Amino acid sequence: MSKSIFQLVDELPTGGLTISMLKALDFVAPGEWENTVGFVNTIKKVTGEDDEDLIQQIGERAIYLFNDKSQGYQTALWLYQTVDATDRALGAAALANKVGEKIPLLGFLNSVTPKADKAQTIDLTLKLVAELVAFCQINGIPGDSIGDFVASLGEYSGESLIRMVALVCVDGLIPLGPGFISKALSMLDQTNPHELEQNSTFQSIKDVIPGDSPAGKLNFIGESFDSVKGWMSGLVSANDLTPQKVVHNLQGFIDIADDKLDYLAAFIDVSTNYYEHTGTQTLAHRLIERAVAEI
Repeated sequence: MSKSIFQLVDELPTGGLTISMLKALDFVAPGEWENTVGFVNTIKKVTGEDDEDLIQQIGERAIYLFNDKSQGYQTALWLYQTVDATDRALGAAALANKVGEKIPLLGFLNSVTPKADKAQTIDLTLKLVAELVAFCQINGIPGDSIGDFVASLGEYSGESLIRMVALVCVDGLIPLGPGFISKALSMLDQTNPHELEQNSTFQSIKDVIPGDSPAGKLNFIGESFDSVKGWMSGLVSANDLTPQKVVHNLQGFIDIADDKLDYLAAFIDVSTNYYEHTGTQTLAHRLIERAVAEI
């Protein structure tokens, strides 16, 4: 890692398209996520401490743990960063300059085309697998611990919960429609290992996905996604989520017609990094909790 966890948390943005999108999804998990920025601020929020000496000790221990390569924290952060980076394009910088305006997508439609359903499915399911493997890395358990991950979803809160909400809403419902879970599972069944290997996200993270071959890794991806379908369908039904309802809540900062939802998905891919942003916050949170327990 070229930057310390201290720097990464200090440099998290306080505004922009990613923050606007996550705030717009608050209706699914009201009050769960605050955009806490700054390492010291995060320590204070997690611990409730004001004592500067103790905050310093906690911070130093958290940094030590992050830097210890025998732990899984750097791998987890790399996963959060990588699944976002492969989604983004050069247009992100130009779009970021329009923050503060209500962004119409008309010009954007000329430069970026939506992904085919199969490509969208692979990206959705790889993000889910990245979440699972990062969870295992952070908690020091084997990377194929699907059962532990599924059990933990019921305890997800804060930045971890809003990340999964965004996954369901903007990587599932918007591009693939209300039946995105069954559609994704069906698409995975029709995917062969060669197609998986053509995916840039898979190429980037394949070494940390359990499985001794592309076919084995594809099976693990399918098993992982299938294991969380109950949690995802519960989230959808509990909040009566539809693509239109999600878009309605995003319309505070974006103009999009209902028949252009696949373009909206492409826009979000290019212009946001919600996995990296909330993943950095999750990692800082877990490091601080462990540091407190160890000092």
